Amino acid sequence: METTGCGQIQGAYIPQELLKEISKIGNRLLIGIPRERNKDERRLILTPEAVDMLTGCGHRVLVESGAGLGINYSDNHFSEAGAEIVSTAAEVFQADIILKVLPPLEAEVALMRPRTTLFSMIQLNLFTQEAYELMMAKRINAIAYELIADDHKKYPVLNVIFEIEGTASITIASELLSNVQGGKGILLGGIPGVSPTEVVIVGAGNAGTVAARAALALGASVKIFDDDINKLRTIQQVLGQGLFTSTFHPNVLQNAFRSADVVIGAMRYINTRHRYVIAEELVRTMKKGALVIDLRINQGGCFETTCCLSPEEPTVFEQYGVLHYCKPNISNRVARTASMAFSNIFVPLLLFYGDAGSIQGLIKADSGFRSGVYMYCGKPVNSYVSNHFNLSSNSLDLYLSAF
Repeated sequence: METTGCGQIQGAYIPQELLKEISKIGNRLLIGIPRERNKDERRLILTPEAVDMLTGCGHRVLVESGAGLGINYSDNHFSEAGAEIVSTAAEVFQADIILKVLPPLEAEVALMRPRTTLFSMIQLNLFTQEAYELMMAKRINAIAYELIADDHKKYPVLNVIFEIEGTASITIASELLSNVQGGKGILLGGIPGVSPTEVVIVGAGNAGTVAARAALALGASVKIFDDDINKLRTIQQVLGQGLFTSTFHPNVLQNAFRSADVVIGAMRYINTRHRYVIAEELVRTMKKGALVIDLRINQGGCFETTCCLSPEEPTVFEQYGVLHYCKPNISNRVARTASMAFSNIFVPLLLFYGDAGSIQGLIKADSGFRSGVYMYCGKPVNSYVSNHFNLSSNSLDLYLSAF
């Protein structure tokens, strides 16, 4: 299968045999897992082990050839798990349910059948107006991983990603501070007789908590800032009273940035009322050779020096003598681990989907899943997403009984 230009997909011929088979499926789920077109995207929502559990329950899974190579699984691994390997995107996008990682390209939406149910990220920096409006025209049901909640009102997919990113950020910092990567030659942590590395974390959520734990374990001095006092209280209870925590008090924040060796941006901006962004002047006050790691590039960035970077701009650059690391989707560094974690979440959800019998049944039965729906039969039902495209949205309740 080939792509041309901005993800345009060729080879849209759909074998009649496949269409005949689709019409015979009945109540079983027909799940399609396409290959991601973004060259940097390695993750997959289901591993072969997860596929085996679904096919063992009678569901069908179509996997586009080569989809698992980013997590070191061959087509044979998936076929042995009961998946059906298809050679083109046109075939896989004929499934009733599509499981992607990144938001769909316009060319991918064009291959979907009307009323398809799509699961994907809603990374708005990659989601185009054209793709979104075509989804509306095709009456697509769309669910965002980042918005799906569990019974405890937590966000399982976001939490998994944040935990991986929090751990990875300390690994990245350790690499970039070393001489091997052209850094100052600082050991992230501390040894007797040498002052410990100072790590400042902006955001006391899951990513910040995991990053702080990893940095403390290495012997670093850690300071955490957040505008939510309850989050600061929780992280202090989890990691110990000796941890330095503070709200965004200007003087305290400025002093912390001046002495920091590493600053990690880990604020959460999805479905939040306020957006706190670190001013460029604070970054300017940092030591030469210090490091900024922004974990929220997909959500617009935590720092004025990293906000709204275009895809053409470098993801690692120096400004004011401070090295900036702004690569999106850091969990791709450990794509297999991320994919296994995703599978743990989505196998039970898909089995429940099968029991519910329809997307409407699942939405009505599971309020957490319901919170993840941002488009229903082509109608925008989530203001966070629709506002990005300058479109209005309505309550999902208005449409549930109508379609």
